[in-house]
Amino acid sequence: LNQILKPLEPYRDQLSIVSGLDNATANGPVHAITPGTWLSSVSPRRSHEPLGGITADQIAARHIGQNTPLPSIEVATEESGGAAACDSGYGCTFSTTISVRTPTQPLPMEFNPRKLFQKLFGQGDTVEERMLLSQQFTSMLDVVTGEAATLKQKVGARDAQRIDTYLDSVREVERRVQNIEKQDLSHMVLPDAPAGIPRNFPDHINLMFDMIGLALEANMTNIYTFMMAAEVSDLTYNHIGVAEAFHPLSHHQENPQKLERLAQVQTWHTEVYAKFLDKLARMPDGDGNMLDHSIMLYGSNMSNSNSHSHIDLPLAVLGGGAGALSGGQHVRYPVGTPISNLVLTLLQRAGVPVDSLGDSTGEISEV
Repeated sequence: LNQILKPLEPYRDQLSIVSGLDNATANGPVHAITPGTWLSSVSPRRSHEPLGGITADQIAARHIGQNTPLPSIEVATEESGGAAACDSGYGCTFSTTISVRTPTQPLPMEFNPRKLFQKLFGQGDTVEERMLLSQQFTSMLDVVTGEAATLKQKVGARDAQRIDTYLDSVREVERRVQNIEKQDLSHMVLPDAPAGIPRNFPDHINLMFDMIGLALEANMTNIYTFMMAAEVSDLTYNHIGVAEAFHPLSHHQENPQKLERLAQVQTWHTEVYAKFLDKLARMPDGDGNMLDHSIMLYGSNMSNSNSHSHIDLPLAVLGGGAGALSGGQHVRYPVGTPISNLVLTLLQRAGVPVDSLGDSTGEISEV
């Protein structure tokens, strides 16, 4: 394993590197559409009104996420990146998320650990407070649903369609609240809700992974997506001796010193991810552990960031998939093979009944 992948060495038996895959649907105003096409392989319509493809995590959420309080969670470390992440024709919609619930519903990524905790376990500092606030919230949803239905009768067809979309979201929130109330967490000792966003970035990103781990352990969800760095990220990495912001550093101009510092940042990202894998490997789940029963895709939506290339993307598949995944291999496909082939394959390995995804042409049978 090379420098950036070396932290994954303990898990090489549950690791497949897949090379040669492209995301042609991200060609265009690169930063504005690349994140939102990574898991859908559908080019969004050029418009400030979002219209793109449903991402794989949300397809999975429909089929295997309905038995948990939250069908999926969407997590990030930054609210958004720099201004270059937006485009005059596309706006900022598809640059700030990698999860799209419907063609017109890109999902926000939660970057505040306190808000994520409250989404998972409810507001309030104690179980009693959370139950009381949950009941009040349910009453509020009843009022909102009734008023929206009345409003729908007074507006035109387009606005009525928007209200339907809104009510669909309200019903989903209501379903989540009801399922959270039913969830038995007596076997878990929950920590106090985080105070907010840590000032120290390493603490922040590790805390977000801790929140994901809690969500999986409590069976609050089975599906998560995590943007570990925003598109056009302005974050610096002084804690590892790299003072430059991530995005300017990614435009390395093939400068050896810049490439070395960029590799330092990306290696650190993998080290953080490897700590999360350690957590999953220690988490009992059925007849094994959570890592044995997981299917995870780790990678980047670009290969050569200096040239904004979506060709031969860096992609790693991790986890045992409850026996559905191979490991300990590097699979090479001809450059030009769509990334959607791999994403489609992972959905199928998870038991999701899909035959195609975006521009897919088949499955990656070796994974």
